[in-house]
Amino acid sequence: MVNSTEKRMADLFAEACPSRHLLTLIADKWSLLIMFALKDKPRRNNELLRQIEGISQKMLTQTLRSLEGYGLVKRQAFQVVPPHVEYELTPLGQSLGKALKSLDQWLVENTDQVMIARAELVDEAHVPLELKH
Repeated sequence: MVNSTEKRMADLFAEACPSRHLLTLIADKWSLLIMFALKDKPRRNNELLRQIEGISQKMLTQTLRSLEGYGLVKRQAFQVVPPHVEYELTPLGQSLGKALKSLDQWLVENTDQVMIARAELVDEAHVPLELKH
Protein backbone atom coordinates (compact mmCIF):
# COMPACT_ATOMS: atom_id res chain seq x y z
CA MET A 1 0.00 0.00 0.00
CA VAL A 2 1.29 3.47 -0.94
CA ASN A 3 0.79 6.24 1.60
CA SER A 4 -0.41 9.70 0.48
CA THR A 5 3.08 11.27 0.63
CA GLU A 6 4.57 8.56 -1.57
CA LYS A 7 1.65 8.85 -3.99
CA ARG A 8 2.08 12.63 -4.26
CA MET A 9 5.79 12.23 -4.91
CA ALA A 10 5.12 9.57 -7.54
CA ASP A 11 2.56 11.85 -9.20
CA LEU A 12 5.19 14.57 -9.60
CA PHE A 13 7.02 12.24 -11.94
CA ALA A 14 3.89 11.23 -13.87
CA GLU A 15 3.59 12.90 -17.26
CA ALA A 16 -0.14 13.52 -16.80
CA CYS A 17 0.24 15.13 -13.37
CA PRO A 18 -1.06 18.74 -13.39
CA SER A 19 1.95 19.79 -11.32
CA ARG A 20 4.07 19.35 -14.47
CA HIS A 21 2.44 22.43 -16.02
CA LEU A 22 3.11 24.43 -12.89
CA LEU A 23 6.70 23.18 -12.76
CA THR A 24 7.22 24.22 -16.38
CA LEU A 25 5.95 27.71 -15.56
CA ILE A 26 7.97 28.08 -12.36
CA ALA A 27 11.19 26.73 -13.91
CA ASP A 28 11.05 29.28 -16.74
CA LYS A 29 13.71 31.98 -16.35
CA TRP A 30 11.29 34.81 -17.17
CA SER A 31 8.77 33.56 -14.62
CA LEU A 32 11.45 33.37 -11.96
CA LEU A 33 12.77 36.84 -12.75
CA ILE A 34 9.27 38.33 -12.70
CA MET A 35 8.53 36.62 -9.39
CA PHE A 36 11.80 37.98 -7.96
CA ALA A 37 10.96 41.47 -9.26
CA LEU A 38 7.51 41.43 -7.66
CA LYS A 39 8.61 40.02 -4.29
CA ASP A 40 8.75 43.38 -2.48
CA LYS A 41 6.07 45.51 -4.09
CA PRO A 42 3.65 45.84 -6.99
CA ARG A 43 5.19 47.03 -10.24
CA ARG A 44 3.97 48.53 -13.46
CA ASN A 45 4.68 46.95 -16.83
CA ASN A 46 7.40 49.44 -17.78
CA GLU A 47 9.11 49.02 -14.40
CA LEU A 48 9.34 45.29 -15.05
CA LEU A 49 10.66 45.88 -18.58
CA ARG A 50 13.39 48.17 -17.25
CA GLN A 51 14.32 45.90 -14.35
CA ILE A 52 14.41 42.59 -16.25
CA GLU A 53 17.04 43.14 -18.92
CA GLY A 54 16.58 41.14 -22.11
CA ILE A 55 12.86 40.42 -21.79
CA SER A 56 10.69 41.60 -24.68
CA GLN A 57 7.30 43.22 -24.21
CA LYS A 58 5.68 40.18 -25.83
CA MET A 59 7.42 37.72 -23.48
CA LEU A 60 6.69 39.88 -20.44
CA THR A 61 2.99 40.05 -21.31
CA GLN A 62 2.81 36.33 -22.08
CA THR A 63 4.57 35.36 -18.84
CA LEU A 64 2.51 37.72 -16.70
CA ARG A 65 -0.67 36.24 -18.19
CA SER A 66 0.54 32.72 -17.43
CA LEU A 67 1.45 33.63 -13.85
CA GLU A 68 -1.93 35.31 -13.48
CA GLY A 69 -3.66 32.24 -14.94
CA TYR A 70 -2.11 30.05 -12.25
CA GLY A 71 -3.11 32.45 -9.49
CA LEU A 72 0.43 33.58 -8.70
CA VAL A 73 0.17 37.18 -9.93
CA LYS A 74 -2.69 39.65 -9.72
CA ARG A 75 -3.23 42.31 -12.38
CA GLN A 76 -4.88 45.48 -11.17
CA ALA A 77 -6.12 48.07 -13.67
CA PHE A 78 -6.77 51.56 -12.37
CA GLN A 79 -9.47 53.56 -14.15
CA VAL A 80 -7.39 56.66 -14.83
CA VAL A 81 -6.07 58.46 -17.90
CA PRO A 82 -3.60 57.33 -19.08
CA PRO A 83 -4.38 53.73 -18.11
CA HIS A 84 -2.40 52.45 -15.14
CA VAL A 85 -1.89 48.72 -14.52
CA GLU A 86 0.08 47.14 -11.71
CA TYR A 87 1.11 43.55 -11.10
CA GLU A 88 1.67 42.04 -7.70
CA LEU A 89 2.09 38.63 -6.18
CA THR A 90 -1.04 37.00 -4.81
CA PRO A 91 -0.86 35.28 -1.42
CA LEU A 92 -0.20 32.05 -3.33
CA GLY A 93 2.56 33.80 -5.31
CA GLN A 94 4.02 35.17 -2.08
CA SER A 95 4.16 31.67 -0.62
CA LEU A 96 6.01 30.50 -3.73
CA GLY A 97 8.25 33.55 -3.43
CA LYS A 98 9.28 32.39 0.05
CA ALA A 99 10.29 29.04 -1.41
CA LEU A 100 12.18 30.76 -4.24
CA LYS A 101 14.09 32.96 -1.79
CA SER A 102 16.42 30.02 -1.12
CA LEU A 103 17.10 29.70 -4.85
CA ASP A 104 17.77 33.44 -5.11
CA GLN A 105 20.20 33.28 -2.20
CA TRP A 106 21.94 30.21 -3.62
CA LEU A 107 22.39 31.99 -6.97
CA VAL A 108 23.88 35.06 -5.27
CA GLU A 109 26.26 32.95 -3.20
CA ASN A 110 27.34 30.42 -5.84
CA THR A 111 27.23 31.93 -9.33
CA ASP A 112 30.92 32.89 -9.25
CA GLN A 113 31.95 29.38 -8.18
CA VAL A 114 29.77 27.77 -10.85
CA MET A 115 31.24 30.01 -13.54
CA ILE A 116 34.80 29.22 -12.38
CA ALA A 117 34.07 25.48 -12.39
CA ARG A 118 32.51 25.75 -15.83
CA ALA A 119 35.48 27.68 -17.20
CA GLU A 120 37.90 25.09 -15.78
CA LEU A 121 36.01 22.13 -17.22
CA VAL A 122 34.90 23.45 -20.57
CA ASP A 123 36.98 22.29 -23.47
CA GLU A 124 35.84 24.51 -26.33
CA ALA A 125 36.24 21.69 -28.85
CA HIS A 126 33.96 19.35 -26.93
CA VAL A 127 31.17 21.66 -25.79
CA PRO A 128 27.99 21.68 -27.86
CA LEU A 129 27.45 25.07 -29.48
CA GLU A 130 24.25 25.75 -27.52
CA LEU A 131 26.19 25.53 -24.23
CA LYS A 132 28.89 28.05 -25.17
CA HIS A 133 28.37 31.56 -23.80
